[in-house]
Amino acid sequence: MKSIAKMQPAHFADVMQLANRVHGDNYLDLAKLTGLYQRGIKHGINASFVALSESRVVGYRLSFAAGQWPQDEWCTVKLWPVTPEKMAYFKSVAVAPELQGQGLGSALLKVSVSALCQQGATAGLAHIWRESPGNAAQRYFSKAGAKLITIHPDRWLHLCKTEGYVCPICGSECHCTAAEMALTFAGNC
Repeated sequence: MKSIAKMQPAHFADVMQLANRVHGDNYLDLAKLTGLYQRGIKHGINASFVALSESRVVGYRLSFAAGQWPQDEWCTVKLWPVTPEKMAYFKSVAVAPELQGQGLGSALLKVSVSALCQQGATAGLAHIWRESPGNAAQRYFSKAGAKLITIHPDRWLHLCKTEGYVCPICGSECHCTAAEMALTFAGNC
């Protein structure tokens, strides 16, 4: 049986292992995960969650509170459906490959949206990995109601050059494309 729980530091070792298994080597380390986790807490409300099977982490969703994440050159603010002060960010999600397709990603998104609404956000942005097997990531986010803003080639190349990220498809020179997508929370808050 699987359950959903608020992410806590006790989950970090399992979250890092799963993230690096699914997204590629050097995707997360303890310092990076700690900082990402803290961006998801606002007004005492944690917007990051884990899926557990017994006590083992089999999925996670890292989300950032509105106003607590940096906008960069891959953010097309002028096309967003809400102001930046109301836009949360869906940083990362992973589900153990053997459990994908069973609704864990959707369940994690649902509880994260609920927490982000309680924090005051009215929408959430994500940069979706278009090269995921069968473009499953974009299909999953579209099914949740997210709308495509724009496409960003070579979205993660800078991480290879600056942080040693190794893409599971491209290796140490990632040329994967991101779909910038926004999910409005109307009706979910």
